[in-house]
Amino acid sequence: MPDFGKPIAGFGVTFASMFRKPVTEEYPEEHKEPPARFHGRHQLNRYADGLEKCIGCELCAWACPADAIFVEGADNTDDERYSPGERYGRVYQINYLRCIGCGLCIEACPTRALTMTDDYDMVATSRADMIYEKDQLLAPLDDAMTEPPHDMAPGTRAEDYYRGEVT
Repeated sequence: MPDFGKPIAGFGVTFASMFRKPVTEEYPEEHKEPPARFHGRHQLNRYADGLEKCIGCELCAWACPADAIFVEGADNTDDERYSPGERYGRVYQINYLRCIGCGLCIEACPTRALTMTDDYDMVATSRADMIYEKDQLLAPLDDAMTEPPHDMAPGTRAEDYYRGEVT
């Protein structure tokens, strides 16, 4: 024998929701604070003197399951030093049309050069604008930092930077 109560119960849910206040987010006008540990836009970090932490190892690109990261490393020279080690990331690109925000690239980074911010405002009018270049990803310079390329702090070695002994 058919059960006629189930459709009536379904209509009851619909009828009750008709009188609830709608939940509407006014996103562009009102920005909501994202939850803790939110995975937003990536950021390439710097050391305290302004040198870049990225050593161009490409481990983040290898770890990315969506193949959204492209890194091309280059060697530092005595005239142009961008990071304290032998290499630096000359080209760094993240395609946010492919990025799934999983954070595996963050875990793969050996120097903690790559982190994720809580910035979720990533809007563009073309597909090419959603490919962020190195200059868009680098952390801004503080007042005490110097724009690379420049030499390491006097009397330091690359190991001192990796241990966090350079301030």
